[in-house]
Amino acid sequence: MVRPRQGATVVDHLEGHRGVQGRWPAPPRTLRRQQTGRWACPCERPTPGRLDHRRIVQRVPFAQVSATTLRTPSSCRKPMPSAEHEVRYEADERPPLPLTVGLGIQYAMVALGGVVLTPAILISVAGQSEAYLNWAVFAALVVSGLVTVVQSVRLGRIGAGYILIMGSTTAFLPMSVTALAEGVPGLLATLIVMSSLVQFVLGAKMALLRRVFTPTVAGTVLMLIPVSLAPIVFKKMEDVPADAPELGAPVTALVTLAAIVLVALRLSGAWRVWAPAIGLVVGGFTGLAFGIYDIERVAAAPWLGLPQFSAYPGLDLTFGSAFWALLPGFLIVTLVGAMDTLGDAIAIQRASWRQARAIDFRSIQGAINADGLGNLLSGIGGTVPNTTYGSGVAIAELTGITARSVGVCAGILFVALAFMPKLVALIVAMPGPVAGAYLAVIVALLFVFGVKILTADGLDYRKSLIVGFAFWVGLAFQFDLVYPQFLTGAWGELLGHGMTAGGITVILLSGFLDLTAARPRRLRTALSASSLAEIDGFLCRFASKARCDETMTSRLRAVAEETVHTLLANGASGTDRGLLLVARRDGKAADLEFIASGTDVNLEDQLAMLSEGVTELPNESETPLRLLRHYATSVRHQQYHDTEIVTVRVDS
Repeated sequence: MVRPRQGATVVDHLEGHRGVQGRWPAPPRTLRRQQTGRWACPCERPTPGRLDHRRIVQRVPFAQVSATTLRTPSSCRKPMPSAEHEVRYEADERPPLPLTVGLGIQYAMVALGGVVLTPAILISVAGQSEAYLNWAVFAALVVSGLVTVVQSVRLGRIGAGYILIMGSTTAFLPMSVTALAEGVPGLLATLIVMSSLVQFVLGAKMALLRRVFTPTVAGTVLMLIPVSLAPIVFKKMEDVPADAPELGAPVTALVTLAAIVLVALRLSGAWRVWAPAIGLVVGGFTGLAFGIYDIERVAAAPWLGLPQFSAYPGLDLTFGSAFWALLPGFLIVTLVGAMDTLGDAIAIQRASWRQARAIDFRSIQGAINADGLGNLLSGIGGTVPNTTYGSGVAIAELTGITARSVGVCAGILFVALAFMPKLVALIVAMPGPVAGAYLAVIVALLFVFGVKILTADGLDYRKSLIVGFAFWVGLAFQFDLVYPQFLTGAWGELLGHGMTAGGITVILLSGFLDLTAARPRRLRTALSASSLAEIDGFLCRFASKARCDETMTSRLRAVAEETVHTLLANGASGTDRGLLLVARRDGKAADLEFIASGTDVNLEDQLAMLSEGVTELPNESETPLRLLRHYATSVRHQQYHDTEIVTVRVDS
């Protein structure tokens, strides 16, 4: 028999449970304050062969139950990871003006090559006019600059509120080349505008679409982008004048590739961020030596000027068969681009604060909305879509300066460069082998980024089969390896792109897996103390159906009560809030999702403060949090506009 020592506290009681059981099996109502102002553990009944809880508990005055008495044991503390770099200026701080301008120039220069080269490669490969190329580059710089500013300052629900550099994306190149080949540039503009609307829907309903918009889908499609771009990349590497030296194209491409790869592999710090730009410079001089650099274009370009407004393509509103055949591919790539934005938005949040914080999904929604705004403006402006650039996150981590004013400065510089044709011509005039080598490295990184998304999410044998099969389907359809004689007309246009075929395959297979999996149990009720009995009964029925043992059942009930009490404490008083509780079994563990209307308080941040010994919360508010930390294996709190989701995992 375990007996309490003199002056035992609530923590001693919990440690008594843990010493006997190795976990925290007490029912959720064990430590609720009684009318007497004391804490007690009136366990429902003693279990034969186990410790009689009621015989060891000590009634403790409520005033004594505080951060000092109800302390999370060190073995259970899970503090949030701290930043691995020193943040000199946080997002809401203002560095000196010279430093702001200098860093803004660095951000812009690192991304400039991608912003300018992407539309230049697209239009040259598609065989469009020189006037349209100049217009598309001009519009890309203006749109990238404006949306970079919006991302930094956050206008309402549009923008992340962090430094997110926006620029032209290569993900749309395969579909865009086909669109330009099918008709006038207005068709491409219309497709971009229509697909951008999906991002606004995704930003607004991100909480609802989180199970469709999965890392499995995004990772697979990102891996298929290099497959679709391979013909364009290798064609561009051979794009030199007819009278060029025989070794001009291969040597220039190899030198460019070597410069980018060697700098990225062997150097560190700021040099690694500049690897693509260094490769362009080295490749440009190599092309100049072989006489394939278009120096005449640079000489003819004015220092200041505007493109020909007659080159503006407008919108094609005929909505013919080509539009409907290409639209699914654009929609899928748009979703993948949103996943890229999501990853960059998470990374910049982690890099922008000295004290680690829980991820603010409202900021991510704003980043996706701003990405949609950028694509909408790109379509209206007649240029290629844009996305966030990961190079901006890398510079923020290297310098430790993440002030929003730096992002504003970089955006303004993009807009200013749009009116300087000679500086832009230095990049547009790059030889085809240089542009092809640059693009080869970029798409290779896209492939690796897709693999990272898949591995970070975890690959069991089901997901592995889905990813592998969808990838091979995309590869086969891209190169007409699967019964091409049957894929003619509209079906041929729809499935003739690897990204479209592979994307549709991974979405269908993932949906089939979800539909055939064990269905979770749901409970809709009011978020109030009076609903605790209903929630408790629901979890007892769930545990019985899932064949949970008594210990795990008790922990599930404990987790539910402490989570509900914490949500009630964080919410506005007098506000009617609904609650959707979703319970699902995952092997030997169980996941509980609490979905309610949003608040401004994040559970992960509160738990981190408790783990680190910060006691800014009232003592009474700490108690449910500390108990939740005891009972739960992990707690994740996702806050969206108007919705918050608390996901709690409980292991058996």
